[in-house]
Amino acid sequence: MSEPAMPDYLDRADRPRLAYRHVAGRGPTIVFLPGYMSDMAGGKATALFDWAASEGRACLLLDYAGCGLSDGLFADQNLLDWRGDVLVLIDAKIDGPVLIVGSSMGGWLMLLAALALVRRDGPRRIAGLVGIAAAPDFTDWGFSPEEKAIILAEGALVEDTPYSDQPYVTTRGFFQSGEANRLLDADIPLACPVRLLHGQEDGDVPPEISLRLAAALASEDVQVTLVKGGDHRLSRDGDIALLIDTVARLAAAN
Repeated sequence: MSEPAMPDYLDRADRPRLAYRHVAGRGPTIVFLPGYMSDMAGGKATALFDWAASEGRACLLLDYAGCGLSDGLFADQNLLDWRGDVLVLIDAKIDGPVLIVGSSMGGWLMLLAALALVRRDGPRRIAGLVGIAAAPDFTDWGFSPEEKAIILAEGALVEDTPYSDQPYVTTRGFFQSGEANRLLDADIPLACPVRLLHGQEDGDVPPEISLRLAAALASEDVQVTLVKGGDHRLSRDGDIALLIDTVARLAAAN
């Protein structure tokens, strides 16, 4: 796996500058959306980008505002802010269909961005979706009643995490934007092919969430793959190979 190159930047007048990496190639353009407090330097994103570049396929990586190499403060952002970051970069760099890959919270943003693109551009804009431990609605099921009360009363919940030296911070603004954009309790009007990969040993996002998402999607072409021994990150060599194979098959069908 190569070292990530220096990113390009998208300047905006009203929002923080966004860091991204883009390689041109044949479509659909693969767009990778990282998880909460994650960025485009992660192993899955880098492996997917390197594979796309080697195969002559178009790919876009990005850091949300307040994350990675993008400008802005993490605590100032909410779910719809990050959806806007995804959409503005897609508009700036991609003309044709997209194949969106979303990891954890990125799986929620994948759905929100796809819904916005379909409403505006029609269903042909979305070639497919690939969720990796997709976590839609985690503001609902991911916190205890006591933790929700702390977020609302104190303005933020600070938690240690095994994934970073920095604690996870969930702000009231992010929590409220998440609760206002929940998807799993209604039909999700997306008809594109969807592949959902989920580790059976995921201690952060229950595999049941991928099953609930599969049931909620309007698409008749939805497959859920449960990975024996897989944890939340699904970053083992075999997990990465499964991800690339899944993306390659969807991309080849377009």
